[in-house]
Amino acid sequence: MLTTKQFTSDYETVEKAIQFIENNHDKQPSLSKIADSVNLSEFHFQKLFSRWVGISPKRYLQYLTKE
Repeated sequence: MLTTKQFTSDYETVEKAIQFIENNHDKQPSLSKIADSVNLSEFHFQKLFSRWVGISPKRYLQYLTKE
């Protein structure tokens, strides 16, 4: 079970990642670049993002690109 502190930290990490993706979607950043922007490994970032957003970072980037 997550503590309130961890929950808040995870939320802020995902929020920063979404902002990075939205600000850089025209450059099609790699998973590695996005994970680096929030100081996580690709593996941990992918799991965290998917858990919070419900889709993978790549799928989210594809959605923004189509808009």
